Amino acid sequence: MALKKKIPNDKLAGLPGLDLGEIERVLAFMCQHNLEQFEFSLGDLHIALKRGATGAAQTLAARPAPATAAAGPGQLNEPAAAPSKPAPAAPSAPEDHVVKSPIVGTFYTSPSPDAPSFVKVGDHVSKGQVICIVEAMKLMNEIEADVTGTLTRVLVENNQPVEYGQPLFAIRPNGKA
Repeated sequence: MALKKKIPNDKLAGLPGLDLGEIERVLAFMCQHNLEQFEFSLGDLHIALKRGATGAAQTLAARPAPATAAAGPGQLNEPAAAPSKPAPAAPSAPEDHVVKSPIVGTFYTSPSPDAPSFVKVGDHVSKGQVICIVEAMKLMNEIEADVTGTLTRVLVENNQPVEYGQPLFAIRPNGKA
């Protein structure tokens, strides 16, 4: 997840009430709950976050609230350090349903390295069944099947980074050949 910023970290530390760890937790919360925008004000501090089309979070403003009406908002939109890769197209049959990652993170097929995978190709999955975990900022997010059917493809390798909207699984819904 790219945090775009204009104010250097050492200057952010000087703003009263601003904790970068808290901002990172808010960004994880935004991704987990598929929120596009978040704004927060406390006293003279105002923070506005907005996720872009790729799902990466951007900091739009992190500044003390203006003392007068003439003060303009600070824009924090410098390019991210690394360009994001576009999500690959899902190589699955047209009748298959594709489960996509709701967040940026690391994909895991099992709850721990020594545990069996949640699902494997050929398994019947039910809507709401946990099929993988995507770790984002030390939070383990369980990803559930959003249809009932047969798992036909796993589109990501275990322990690999995934982007927002990246295809993870192909599931053939019940009743389809």
